[in-house]
Amino acid sequence: MRLLTHNMLSSNVKGVVNGFPLRLEASTWVEKEVDFNADFLRSMFSKIDWPALFGAAQTVGYVALPESADASMLESEDFLKKFHHALLEIHVEEGALVCPETGRRFPINKGIPNMLLNEDEV
Repeated sequence: MRLLTHNMLSSNVKGVVNGFPLRLEASTWVEKEVDFNADFLRSMFSKIDWPALFGAAQTVGYVALPESADASMLESEDFLKKFHHALLEIHVEEGALVCPETGRRFPINKGIPNMLLNEDEV
């Protein structure tokens, strides 16, 4: 699961008001090279919740991202490369996503988050 995916997921358990961002617990992650596309990154920037991305990157030990970011930084190739690496090249293979409100754990196995709810959670 890429950190891009993590940034788009939230808990939909019945009664949850604040299901985003899910806390990332990563036990295994890998880095996979992806072609750099500055235009894609610029178009995605406004859709990304930066504090959630920053926190997820910190969880897997990637500390090159700034704590806050704004659109003016998109002119810097150095920033874009760090953003690219965090968003697209870090893949969480094993771990869990945890609902910030209920503590419900959604497992990540072989890079796939299982967000299926139990019958009583719908």
